[in-house]
Amino acid sequence: MAQHNDTRSLSDVHESIDATQKQKGWRKVLAFLGPGYLISVGYMDPGNWATDLQGGAKFGYRLIWVLLMSNLMALLLQSLSTRLGIVRRKDLAQANREMYPPLVNFCLYLLAELAIAACDLAEVLGMALGIQLLTGLPLVFGVSVTVLDTFLLFYLQKKGMRTMEAFIIALVLIIGISFMIEILFSKPHIGEIAKGFIPTSLNSQSLYIAVGIIGATVMPHNLYLHSALVQTRKISNNEESIRKAIRYNIFDSTIALNAAFFVNVGILILAASVFYFHGQSSVARIEDAHRLLQPMLGTSLAPVLFAVALIASGQSSTITGTLAGQVVMEGYLHLRINPWLRRLLTRLLAIVPAVIVILLYGESEVDNMLVFSQVLLSLQLGFAIIPLIHFVSDKTTMGKFAIGIITKTAAWLVAAVLIFLNVRLVAGELTDILKQSNNVFLIAVIVIVTLAFAALFFVMTFYPFYFKRKRSRADSIHGVIPQLSHLTVEPFKKIAVSLDFKMLDEKLIAHALNQGAKNSTYLLLHVVETVTATFSGTATDDDETRTDEERLHAHATQLKELGYNVQTQLGYQHRVNEIVRMVKDFNADILIMGAHRHRGIKDIVYGETVNQVRHKLPIPVLIIS
Repeated sequence: MAQHNDTRSLSDVHESIDATQKQKGWRKVLAFLGPGYLISVGYMDPGNWATDLQGGAKFGYRLIWVLLMSNLMALLLQSLSTRLGIVRRKDLAQANREMYPPLVNFCLYLLAELAIAACDLAEVLGMALGIQLLTGLPLVFGVSVTVLDTFLLFYLQKKGMRTMEAFIIALVLIIGISFMIEILFSKPHIGEIAKGFIPTSLNSQSLYIAVGIIGATVMPHNLYLHSALVQTRKISNNEESIRKAIRYNIFDSTIALNAAFFVNVGILILAASVFYFHGQSSVARIEDAHRLLQPMLGTSLAPVLFAVALIASGQSSTITGTLAGQVVMEGYLHLRINPWLRRLLTRLLAIVPAVIVILLYGESEVDNMLVFSQVLLSLQLGFAIIPLIHFVSDKTTMGKFAIGIITKTAAWLVAAVLIFLNVRLVAGELTDILKQSNNVFLIAVIVIVTLAFAALFFVMTFYPFYFKRKRSRADSIHGVIPQLSHLTVEPFKKIAVSLDFKMLDEKLIAHALNQGAKNSTYLLLHVVETVTATFSGTATDDDETRTDEERLHAHATQLKELGYNVQTQLGYQHRVNEIVRMVKDFNADILIMGAHRHRGIKDIVYGETVNQVRHKLPIPVLIIS
């Protein structure tokens, strides 16, 4: 683990794919295709399966409109994320670090890590379930096996972004083809599906599932990741290239996220067709769905495809979770650790709670954990969306590429809907807990945590407005940034050099010569600091004074032999006053001094010369250390 100064997002693969070369037709678009698919796998991970299955089994096709709304939200928010990364060449975590105070940033970092942990929990449980359904191995064993995918990720990262993107696209195809075949087996009612696209009211049960679907679809860590992934493409820094990159990345995201939408709709339609319309609305677990597929569809291929797609889903989304963790940690904390170590730690953080829940409560709680992980993701959304909207709306940093009023209104409307749903859900859950509990300590903890979240949310939402006012005030104080047009400096004519007769003197003289020319005049000066000099001044004639004078003349003689015009002068009594006096008498253009390299109590003992001298002189003072 190390602090790093590299400001590039995902520096190992930053601008590793050259999109500046002139291409024709589809080749021009293909250079930008890829990041959207890495993002899309997060929209079809095992957490989505749990919420989609429960939504379809319990409510039929009635929640399809929630999936559609979630997908439209995702398209808008991911397009804003790509815009931030392309225009500012910063990811969301880096932009947050630049704007918010350290405490707010640290809280946002913790929430982002919590979201990634919740996502990874869903991936661990999903892959473990897939392994169990396909092989019959115990769930705990499947959870433990998932740690091995760390090495697969490490191998893919060594092969480069294109290999990783190809691997992800292959997994997405496996998932899509599997569910296309499943839907053909289930023979859904097309008319009923069409009705599902019409919004309906939500009760407490359907709201919980709906929020889980939104949380499973619009993922906060994907906003961090997408703003970094688009920077893997090298683009020219001109308006036309930036607009082209934005346009092609939106195209990439639209194709990939619509593919994820159809997978999610496929899961919900499958659950509704097979379970809801056959009186099996109590099916809420992935294992139950897998077990009932064969007898209800009449083919042994259905459960196999289901398990294979589930494993592919967990494996694909685990890669994006790790990359998002890298973006968040490096962006917020400027800390970099080896990718395989980061993956291993992230995976262990997900495996430990999963194993504990399975051992204590049994495998029946796994699906509830999956749904809970997606609700937890949804609760983090506001803390990622609001800063993102602020950043892409800022004309100072985004220039011509700041979003317009229509996009801005839609973005804030999406944020308002998500926050409203989350607040309504959390308020309902907390109200039930408070009604049933008489534990004063628990009530106090809930109140304190709620107030802390509210305060963080308030600061995060409104601080950018204060930041913009502070920035504009600073701009008005300092004025318009001037053009640097006078960057040549003529050599100084008269240069004073204060010598201490130490090892630094040769360095001081070298710098002095570098500031002037052959026709410049140099004054080598030194202050005698003996007791006799303090009282006698220029009348001093002790051994140290004679030695100091000899040294000055020796330096001057050598410089004169080299062709330089050199004068010497000794000062007496107060060091600072004498240096200032000699420099002014010489009418010097610049003074070269050596730093004493002492501070604190040593300044009191030896005296603080440099600061006092430079404050008393109207000319430049060059300090050499």
